[in-house]
Amino acid sequence: RDRKDDTIMLALVDELADIGVTVLDQTRYLTPLMPTPQVFTKRQPTAAEWDDIRFGFALAKQIGALDIGQTVVVARQAAMAIEAIEGTDACIIRGCALARQGAVVVKTAKPQQDVRFDVPAIGLTTLHSLLEHKGAVLAIEAQRTLFVEQEEVIALADQKGVAICAVSAESLSR
Repeated sequence: RDRKDDTIMLALVDELADIGVTVLDQTRYLTPLMPTPQVFTKRQPTAAEWDDIRFGFALAKQIGALDIGQTVVVARQAAMAIEAIEGTDACIIRGCALARQGAVVVKTAKPQQDVRFDVPAIGLTTLHSLLEHKGAVLAIEAQRTLFVEQEEVIALADQKGVAICAVSAESLSR
């Protein structure tokens, strides 16, 4: 068998089921941390950044469908980094360094996301990775990504002039 995240996690879920343990939907009690489409920060993304968000959203969905990762870093509609086994923060650091400044980070759920495990999430650590490498925008998939430490993240993003938004395929097509 392969060593993709979903393969490993599903094998673990099956093993637990064999001993009578049921793994529950992680999002069941966390709905308030999964925001609807909106811009959270004082700074709105620019028109060019919205183009990058649209591009990055489609790209993130494609890599998610392949069970590679959930995050992409783009700049001027070019992929700077695609998350793989290294994780979100390493992807952000690598992608923002390649972009030099103004990178747009987009994090989505996989199209086939099993909400019992590996639900995408962002928080202060995510924002720090973006800030340390001069990223400009952090976009997450609305209602499918956990946004933890919201107050602190938004306050710091506002202080540093970074835009943070939650988007959906529908909101991006308007």
